Amino acid sequence: MRTPTGVEAHDDQQVNAQQGEWLTTSGGVRLRETDKSLKAGERGPTLLQDHHLREKITHFDHERIPERVVHARGAGAHGTFKAYGGAETVTSAGFLAEGRETPVFVRFSTVLGSRGSADTARDTRGFATKFYTEEGNFDLVGNNIPVFFIQDGIKFPDVIHAGKPHPDREIPQAQSAHDTFWDFVSLHTEAQHHTMWNMSDRGLPRSYRMMEGFGVHTFRLVNAAGETSLAKFHWKPKLGVHGLLWEESQMLGGFDPDFHRRDLADAIETGAYPEWELGIQVFPDTPEQTYAGIDLLDPTKLVPEEIAPVQKIGRMVLDRNPSNYFAETEQVAFHVGNLVPGVDVTDDALMQARLFSYVDTQLTRLGGPNFNQIPVNRPHAPVNDMLRDGFHQDAVHRGVAPYHPNSLDAGCPFMAGDPQGAFVDNPVRVPETVKQRAQPASFDDHFSQARLFWLSMTPVEKQHIIAAYSFELGKVYEPAIRERQLQCLANVDADLCEGVATSLGLPTPSPTVELADPEPSPALSMLGGSYPPDGRVVGIVAGPESTSDQVDGVRTALSGAGITPLLIAPTGAPVGGELPVQRTFATARSVEYDALVVADGAGAIDSDPHLLLLIEEVFRHGKALLAWGDGVEAVATAGIAVPAPGVNALESGAEVAAELPDLLAAHRSWERFTLS
Repeated sequence: MRTPTGVEAHDDQQVNAQQGEWLTTSGGVRLRETDKSLKAGERGPTLLQDHHLREKITHFDHERIPERVVHARGAGAHGTFKAYGGAETVTSAGFLAEGRETPVFVRFSTVLGSRGSADTARDTRGFATKFYTEEGNFDLVGNNIPVFFIQDGIKFPDVIHAGKPHPDREIPQAQSAHDTFWDFVSLHTEAQHHTMWNMSDRGLPRSYRMMEGFGVHTFRLVNAAGETSLAKFHWKPKLGVHGLLWEESQMLGGFDPDFHRRDLADAIETGAYPEWELGIQVFPDTPEQTYAGIDLLDPTKLVPEEIAPVQKIGRMVLDRNPSNYFAETEQVAFHVGNLVPGVDVTDDALMQARLFSYVDTQLTRLGGPNFNQIPVNRPHAPVNDMLRDGFHQDAVHRGVAPYHPNSLDAGCPFMAGDPQGAFVDNPVRVPETVKQRAQPASFDDHFSQARLFWLSMTPVEKQHIIAAYSFELGKVYEPAIRERQLQCLANVDADLCEGVATSLGLPTPSPTVELADPEPSPALSMLGGSYPPDGRVVGIVAGPESTSDQVDGVRTALSGAGITPLLIAPTGAPVGGELPVQRTFATARSVEYDALVVADGAGAIDSDPHLLLLIEEVFRHGKALLAWGDGVEAVATAGIAVPAPGVNALESGAEVAAELPDLLAAHRSWERFTLS
């Protein structure tokens, strides 16, 4: 079998890449000229017979495919999932058998922005995983937020149209701080729970490596005995769940709009491979399909981990970047209906609509029905689908009978049964009823879980949520929309509503519903815990009098701890005449770093405004700030008292390297700030 580049297919991607040292046509004919078109004389008109010109221009004219309507801005990576075992009691899925290793491709994305938008906009993030299992592809297509805006897929065009730029001006791009979004969510109040998550620091992840992932929906699991359970999928990141500050997000939109995709690619390239554990919450498959009074078919609701613990069933490591963004990250096609034996869907009305939508959209985006033949989408299991022809058909089918049953091709392909691992459509009993456009009464509660989320936040997280609502609603033009959303917040919590109303200069409304009294869920907070510093970026400021041996010692020690050090200096001249400089004062800003170290020798430049701004921003953003020698003078000149939470003056670079990993483990020093 030949690849599209004319060589025998091979497992090695390098072998499958473009071949040969000569420029050729797409048919493999070598070319002697590609800078001049074929003309009637050197000054004459171009000739229609110039087949190379026509091929080159035609392909260029069509090299852009429609971007995704949602999740257009994305980044991807390859990796491996290894199952721990323990899931066999609830599912027969082969890829979850103990010790089984399965290749994966993961795509992270924003929802609202176009392909050219910034990574760091406040938004929900997609977290989609394609498992290339031995039983066929399984796609877990979820988000970094466990609930969704809507309960029924028929509303999906509405919420996306409301969140997208206004159709008259095509602004604002990649953000929800505008009238149409808040008009929709204040009227369609089932969106309030998801909106609360978006207004929290979950809407501004520090990196894709530090996001949780959720399958959102409730799935039905089936074990080898045919017994069923209901379950929700969770991805838990090794590095913990961390966010950007709003100011950092705004700054990065200008300084580095590719921040998240760069962070992911750089971490993999340097060996700081991102890791997540896959977990499941398991519930009895009762006729009511509820748990602890929570409707499991309502995608705007979650089940707190305190009452349904997440059981860890496997570990995913991403260790290879894509070779080509378009071929892999852009053309990967996910589908909620890509299921394997042992995993089935439920009657969640949002999930049911997604089962239709994902295939339908690929027909336009990827040019026809054969999108699963694109390399990144190809299953790692035998395919004999009897599907034929169509755009981009790359398979060379044999036989004369692409239909079933047949006798001309010896009856092949045959139907599989249970011993052959066939997928089983679980025979779930459907109650006798009538056709109707309706939903259960349990779906009418739109505020209690938004209140649960709010009550589970720490004071600093609550402060950020109030600030986010204040900014977003402050960008809304119509007073009636602001007032209506304040009423929604009043139905969540009085302190939340009062904080936002005060910021907007509006009166605080009273609730129109009885406020729920849920038990807070600490698992919903992003703060607390201690996590490894793998792949964190630390800036080391060196001055003209810094010595290369001490600075290099700090760099080496940090690198050994899995941290990426970047050397910052006033100019690009090597520090101490030896050490290369990665950033100058003209190119360095605080948002790129998780911590800052000011080296001995920087005291000579302690009045440089670039350095003072860098130090002040790092302090203001709650990041670790360490110094030794006369580097302490620069910190003092910036008006920062030493010591303070996360700020310290040490005797040597060796002490800095020893203390910094522990400070990074908590991500930020929130105790530095006094909260009102």
